[in-house]
Amino acid sequence: MTSTSAPATAALSSRGRFTLLAVACLTIMVGTAIAPGLAVIATALDVSDYASWLITLPALGVILFAPLMGRLIDRIGAYPALQIGLASYGLLGMAGAFLRGPLLVFADRILLGGATALIMVAGTSLISHWHHGRERLKMLARQGMAIELGGVLFLMLAGVLATIGWYWPFAIYLLAWLMLLMLWAWVPRHTPADEEAVAATDSATVSGMARIYLTAVAAMMLFFTTIVLLPMSLSGMGMGESGIGFFLAAISLIAVMAAMMMPRVVGRVGESITLSLAFASFTVSLLIFALAHSVVIMSLGALFSGIGFGLSIPLVNHMTVERTPVALRGRHLAYLSMAIFSGQFLTSLLEFLPGQAELVFGVMAVTGSVCTLIYLWICCRERQSLLPRHS
Repeated sequence: MTSTSAPATAALSSRGRFTLLAVACLTIMVGTAIAPGLAVIATALDVSDYASWLITLPALGVILFAPLMGRLIDRIGAYPALQIGLASYGLLGMAGAFLRGPLLVFADRILLGGATALIMVAGTSLISHWHHGRERLKMLARQGMAIELGGVLFLMLAGVLATIGWYWPFAIYLLAWLMLLMLWAWVPRHTPADEEAVAATDSATVSGMARIYLTAVAAMMLFFTTIVLLPMSLSGMGMGESGIGFFLAAISLIAVMAAMMMPRVVGRVGESITLSLAFASFTVSLLIFALAHSVVIMSLGALFSGIGFGLSIPLVNHMTVERTPVALRGRHLAYLSMAIFSGQFLTSLLEFLPGQAELVFGVMAVTGSVCTLIYLWICCRERQSLLPRHS
């Protein structure tokens, strides 16, 4: 890394922590900024036949560019990489309002996904440098909270701007330039030495990291199954667009609260049990969505869906950081970003499957139950390995 290490006793100010949490919101904003006005925006950009691609292509961009961005961060450092990411994000996001036709518009959205990957990985890397141990777990949990809360706030803001003019939601992307100014003003360029991670994580195994990545893919697929298919089910129950929006926003708010509690849960029962609880929550929510015939019962499913997200995604972020040497942290976090967005992108294909939404919910519930059993088995293996062996 090119940056010079500051004294290990250095601490990041509250404004610096706020900046890194605000930066995390940009990862979910990449799609939500244009979601409320998607139909009219797609028509204006001459891509009305592929409207949903405007939201899903940035996820594909993350998948394609994440390995390159991870190596860039390991080479030049997280701080310079985050500067590049924020500058590019604002430019590419705003440029979307001035392009026309599938080729230019979709190329811009894919490149925007690359900038998102750079921001996501560099921001998490900076958090990992400034915080350690339990404090790092808490900060990464707050990062998950910020992402979900940002989704709620940006959906509301985008909806208001879309009523003014179809092009106004693109102005939201310029918030990245404001955050670049905040980064310069409040986050020091030099980070404390991360001696703890160097000493403790060099033994991370390929199989162990692969398990974390697969966990992230599964968790995001189970969560976004709800986001993709639930509007169809709620609409069939007579709920209007605004009501569906509030319902989905409620899931995000529950995820925020679950992420807030996640460090305490991990401290009491450990990582494997926490992940098994997350997958069990996803399973229950999907079963409810498959079987329920009223909005009241659906609300119970929303509760469990939010809990599943809050207990899983922030935790796999933390597990990746804790098990990765500093020299390789950028690329390992990039692989995690690929896993997270792969789960999101693959879920977008569910709308092409034949059959009712209830059937898909049921199939994904079975998947969630399998993941739950796998992590319960992993927990049993871990506890057996800790038992004293008798000759």
